[in-house]
Amino acid sequence: MEKQRNSSAQKQNTVSRRDFFRIASAYGMSSTMLAATALGSFSLPQLAQAADANSKRRFKKPAKHTLTFGASGFNERNLLIERAGCLDFLKDIEDRTDGEIRVEFVGDNQICGQLNCVKKTQQGIVDMFTASTQNSAGGAPYLNVLDYAYMFPTRASQYHFLYHKDSQKLLRDPLRTKHGLQFLFSHCELRGLQMGLGWADKPLITSIEQLRGTKNRVTGTQLGRIAMQLLELNPVPIAWSETLDGLKQGLIDGAETWAGAVAYANMSPVISQSVDLRFFCGTEATMMSASMFDSFSGELQDAVMESSYLTQVKIQAAQEAALVNTVGATTPSLPGTLFDKHNIRMAALSDAERAKAERICAPEFNPEPWAKWRDRLDKWSGGQDTYGSIHRIARELPRDMLAENVEPQRWWKS
Repeated sequence: MEKQRNSSAQKQNTVSRRDFFRIASAYGMSSTMLAATALGSFSLPQLAQAADANSKRRFKKPAKHTLTFGASGFNERNLLIERAGCLDFLKDIEDRTDGEIRVEFVGDNQICGQLNCVKKTQQGIVDMFTASTQNSAGGAPYLNVLDYAYMFPTRASQYHFLYHKDSQKLLRDPLRTKHGLQFLFSHCELRGLQMGLGWADKPLITSIEQLRGTKNRVTGTQLGRIAMQLLELNPVPIAWSETLDGLKQGLIDGAETWAGAVAYANMSPVISQSVDLRFFCGTEATMMSASMFDSFSGELQDAVMESSYLTQVKIQAAQEAALVNTVGATTPSLPGTLFDKHNIRMAALSDAERAKAERICAPEFNPEPWAKWRDRLDKWSGGQDTYGSIHRIARELPRDMLAENVEPQRWWKS
């Protein structure tokens, strides 16, 4: 049973990384990655044959636009763990435009990382990128608009907002105006605390009182720090390279991130408890240089938007399945999932405990700590009530709606 439940991401290591890159050097990284994700598990000859076929298809005629796509730590393996949609978009846009737009994918932090992909896109070093909006907020501070504490009660509410017509004026248009970025699509999770090995032998966390006074790694989001400070979670900015060792040795108690990130970033071996706090967004988003988008013909711009929409739809379904079947973010975790393999306990807090945390840190109940940032974001959005408007949209759905049941909409056409 356990072998049957193993995901393709866990089974496909039949080709060494050295051989994988040898194939990629011959046929191109994008062609090879498309082959790897389509095959799931493969031998070296199978990978080479599929990569060759992809390369011939993709290069059958000259492209009008060739885009460099920087994707922080993603590769062909972990894109089957956290379904960020990078390769889905790449394939769809190339097929949809019959090769007039070609996308060259550069992952594994080879051209940019979580903290600087946004800046390299703004500088024109890459044309589009995937990274968390929270880490990208250092270079594009308007992205903090997603990170008010407890603004989104569920993953369904996050997807609903991204599809909503008002996401254009509340998120996408100000991001273009202020930071030169065209927001395309995003995976959706809600952040909790991922506790290190120092918590392996401690009781399962069931209350926010157990978390008070702990020391936790924080990402680049300024608003996320406010929530952590109000919950007495001692946010500490620590380099990613030092985070894993810190969690393993107990130098820090935990890290604020989401369950899918634990799994895709090979963080599972140093995590003992995944606390489902859901206190603000975890959104691994793909954005494009607005000036690059504006350089396309109207027909190609329409194609980019349609490919973005269909990628968003695919993410919505695939990521919800991956959380259950690959990550193991359920109680209990399914046999063979990454959380099961590494003995990570899901600390599924009760609704009452999360409501308690919300009353402590959400702007609705504790407005003063958020006032300066809220005023700043409202001004950047042209005078809109960013928190109030997104908070309202996020509650248009029943709280118990499953994320996979949210109705997709073409937000730019509404």
